[in-house]
Amino acid sequence: MKLSCYLFLFLLLLSSKVISQNSIYKDSDAPVEKRVQDLLSRMTLEEKVSQMMHQSPAIKRLDIPQYNWWNECLHGVARAGQATVFPQAIGMAATYDENLIYRVATAISDEARAKNNYYKSIGQRGYYQGLTYWSPNINIFRDPRWGRGMETYGEDPFLTGTIGVQFIKGLQGNNPNYFKLIATPKHYVVHSGPEANRHEFDAVADLRDFYLTYLPAFEMAVKEANAQSVMCAYNRTNGDLCCGSDQLLKNVLRLGFGFKGYIVSDCDAIEDFYSKSGHKVVDTEPKAAALGVKSGTDLNCGRAYKGLLKAVKTGLISEGEIDNSLTRLLKARFQLGMFDDDSKVPYTSIPLSVVESKEHIQLALETARKSMVLLQNNNSLLPIKKSVKRVAVIGPNADDIEPLYANYNGFSKSPVTVLQGIKNKLPNAIVSYAKGCDLAPNLPSLVTIPSGALYSDKNCMKSGLVGEYFANDTLAGKAFLTRIDKQVDFNWWNDSPMQGLDAQNFSVRWSGYVKAPVTGDFYIGFQSAYMTMWVNDELIGTNHNVHAPNKTYKKLHFEAGKSYKLRLELKRHRGMAFEKLIWEVPNPNLKQQAIELASKSDVVVLCMGLSPLLEGEEMKVEVDGFFQGDRVSLDIPKVQTDLMKELKKLGKPMVLVLMNGSALSINWEKENIPAILEAWYPGQQGGNAVADILFGDYNPGGRLPITFYKSVKDLPDFQSYSMVERTYRYFTKEPLWPFGFGLSYTQFEYSNLKTQGSLNNEGKIIATVSVKNTGKTDGDEVVQLYVKNLSGEKNLPNHTLAGFKRIHLSAGETREISFELDHRPFEQITDDVKRIVKVGDYEIFIGGSQPSKSSVSQKVGIPCAIVNGIYER
Repeated sequence: MKLSCYLFLFLLLLSSKVISQNSIYKDSDAPVEKRVQDLLSRMTLEEKVSQMMHQSPAIKRLDIPQYNWWNECLHGVARAGQATVFPQAIGMAATYDENLIYRVATAISDEARAKNNYYKSIGQRGYYQGLTYWSPNINIFRDPRWGRGMETYGEDPFLTGTIGVQFIKGLQGNNPNYFKLIATPKHYVVHSGPEANRHEFDAVADLRDFYLTYLPAFEMAVKEANAQSVMCAYNRTNGDLCCGSDQLLKNVLRLGFGFKGYIVSDCDAIEDFYSKSGHKVVDTEPKAAALGVKSGTDLNCGRAYKGLLKAVKTGLISEGEIDNSLTRLLKARFQLGMFDDDSKVPYTSIPLSVVESKEHIQLALETARKSMVLLQNNNSLLPIKKSVKRVAVIGPNADDIEPLYANYNGFSKSPVTVLQGIKNKLPNAIVSYAKGCDLAPNLPSLVTIPSGALYSDKNCMKSGLVGEYFANDTLAGKAFLTRIDKQVDFNWWNDSPMQGLDAQNFSVRWSGYVKAPVTGDFYIGFQSAYMTMWVNDELIGTNHNVHAPNKTYKKLHFEAGKSYKLRLELKRHRGMAFEKLIWEVPNPNLKQQAIELASKSDVVVLCMGLSPLLEGEEMKVEVDGFFQGDRVSLDIPKVQTDLMKELKKLGKPMVLVLMNGSALSINWEKENIPAILEAWYPGQQGGNAVADILFGDYNPGGRLPITFYKSVKDLPDFQSYSMVERTYRYFTKEPLWPFGFGLSYTQFEYSNLKTQGSLNNEGKIIATVSVKNTGKTDGDEVVQLYVKNLSGEKNLPNHTLAGFKRIHLSAGETREISFELDHRPFEQITDDVKRIVKVGDYEIFIGGSQPSKSSVSQKVGIPCAIVNGIYER
């Protein structure tokens, strides 16, 4: 028996040696296609299937390492601890700056590679540690009620596609042999809410909307940016499963656009094919898995593709069809350098020191500045003189990190709130803060419990909690070290709490008491990815979440002066050690405190709006007007407007700084507050950027990438995917502020518009214009070109953005700007799905906004019809 075992081991070792010596797939000089086919030929069916789900296990006999495909980086490396946090995507779109977005994406990909290099060095290959990133989100933000609209580049197909192309290029890099990362534009193809039924709804879009609104950004991502992956959406589009349709995935994406990369499902989208809460188009997991692969979805985020084994055995799919999908997946891993020595791959030398480096922090500041849009500045209230003596900073977003970060975010070690930014700007002024109100009813602004409220004994004699630190991740045995921690406010991430503890294998128990300063209903809890908490032995909550350190809390009634027993346990943290003990103390005098503070100040800065707790992918709390991340109203919560109305009575100069990810119907605010700055969710340097603009160290130049409507009543049904009365292209009423709008501290003048060339014979139209800064301040202008069809036909866009350039002009400077136009902005779609430019007259407008009195324009004639790029008379 022993002899048989030894013989087996010998043959196994011999087999491994033979594989190693004759493996084409291990030869970095061999063509990628041959390497892929060689590796594929060595794999069993079970091994193949195992590599087609987002958690792909190691295959040791072939030296295939474990790999997890799941990563996010919408505005910085997300959910992987410390990272530079840039403005959320909607803010990046508001920069209208292609080059800037490329630089941002390059910085993000540097940090992503640096983290991957580090994780590999310590043997970790889990969630958020790989090189395949599920970003950007290039869905069209068709309706401001959609909670995830903040993740997009706005409502316009051309702006979305142009910004998306630069983001993808920056992520994937420019090396001829290896990709830096693989970008995954999502969610293909018609997808923008509602969130509540995204797993089952059918997004019905007519041919015009499908081809001229929802599809162009994906076409640009594939053809212009060479995106190597695409994520298909949960829903159906015109009856077709987005992750299970030959028409959408094969005919349009692969054949139509020439897409050669791999397609990944949104998470559990394949399960939706057969689940009771999903589409129910098939009745078993094997049928769902077979349908997904046969349609072209190569990678399943989820576990449904384990059904492929039974699907092959029952004849639902062939092994050859599985090979087609796995070929694309393996090719991606080879092109990322995963099977080559680090010395061959240029990106493996990027050090961890690039993460939140000085250069990246400065880039985050530049991006935040460029993203902000000055919506109103009556009587030139802004910029405020830095000689001001007393400034009141009021509002629930003034000193909160949450609205800096948005969603799908990383975490900075030095985020700057608006309050801190203004304090940094005005070291000689008295800058005071009052919250004034909650963000919304029943939505607390939880802060770290201060050291003065925490004690290690019931009699509150010894300050701080007892922290027991263990040299394992399960709190087992005797503590490695016991100490008193004044607060639980730690940001270790992948580091160790102390010398002698393994950063990847420790646990902590904190115990002691909290003393209530007043009597009332407290919100108390924690922020962590891997913690459990008790108060007086009552369970507050448990988090075990690989995705993010979430806030978990309960409302408890405390009595002033009494102490309450606390226990917190951190276990199995998996490289996400971000630990905070948080609460909100009841304060019925919030409004009065704000009024008193404002009455003593020279100017009032209001920090209002929304937060990722009020709009997003999933609902975290129940608040009137908000449901599962989507909104039913475009107003800001009434409690905020009520506070502003009271402060207005004081007659003080007031500036409103909005922090939000979607359009707001702030009609009263527009009529009553002289200066309004849209700051979006501005990232870690948001506070400094706001202060730079408010006090004149930066001249704002951002432009709206979405329409601000006066009322939700002006919009069609949220579930309708028709573009009629949606976005600036089809909206016929007066908006609150239009797409493309934004003010400056200076003025610009346009003149000398000239056009030359023709679209005939695959030519181009070249439009040139002179732009002059006629003011006394240097500043940025976003030069915008729109095309309008003058035929008078029904259902045509009002006009369409066809070009934009952000330029900087000194006071008095004039520059000539040129645009090159092909047939795309003039196109229509015929009933037989042909792209056609009809004979007729069109008008080109160029200015600093949508067509207006300040724009210059010129008519151009198209003498010959263009059909699918072929010119016919």
